[in-house]
Amino acid sequence: MSAPSSRTPLRVCFVCTGNICRSPMAESVFRARVEEAGLGALVVADSAGTGSWHEGDGADHRTVAVLRAAGYGHEHIARQFQPEWFAGLDLVIALDSGHLRDLRRLAPTAEDAAKVRLLRSYDPGADAGADGRGLDVPDPYYGDIGGFEECLGMCEAAADGLLEAVRDALGEPAPTP
Repeated sequence: MSAPSSRTPLRVCFVCTGNICRSPMAESVFRARVEEAGLGALVVADSAGTGSWHEGDGADHRTVAVLRAAGYGHEHIARQFQPEWFAGLDLVIALDSGHLRDLRRLAPTAEDAAKVRLLRSYDPGADAGADGRGLDVPDPYYGDIGGFEECLGMCEAAADGLLEAVRDALGEPAPTP
């Protein structure tokens, strides 16, 4: 990830399937971490989906409920990721290995494909497993509220590592204890 110019904030886009569950949740958690770190003027976070099924809709009501219960604010309208967005993004965060594959295929250049990373690759406690799918954030859409809570936990566990990577890209020092 290259550092943005002094006038342009670092831009991060979280991507899942429909942009109503996982990616808006990851976006909300990361935005909160960015604000807490005092980097709000230097980092822009948003989200999108690989598909257009929910374009124009708000986040799933269970996503909103879990975010609110955990103290995160959230305003969201679903949209579909577009290949031309790569030019304006510094980092594209995929929520599972299928999204990672799809996004890298969409990337116009090898440099753009290199911008795509898995969210849980930033979680020091995550285990990729033998097939690499251990870094996937499971889609909670067809399950109960527990799946959404698990998703939130995974987003929170990866957020600090992602923030550290973004801080490094910006050349910002880590806070002192």
